[in-house]
Amino acid sequence: MARAISVRLDEEALRALIQLEAQGLTQSEAIRSSLVHEAARRRSRSALAAEVAALEADVADRTEMTAVASLMEHLRAPG
Repeated sequence: MARAISVRLDEEALRALIQLEAQGLTQSEAIRSSLVHEAARRRSRSALAAEVAALEADVADRTEMTAVASLMEHLRAPG
């Protein structure tokens, strides 16, 4: 179900809208795609943050990372 909304744009948002319209999008298409894109970006960021938190909480994984880092340091050419 489509729903109409009203938006006040600042100068930066207006310039962005003009740029998207210049690429052939209507105002509605530009705003809809921007909202969907931003929501997806935020979901991805949240998912990545959750994955990082899970990895940081994984003691076995942290132990393995430390061992690999130690091995890499040992194998590094003297410099």
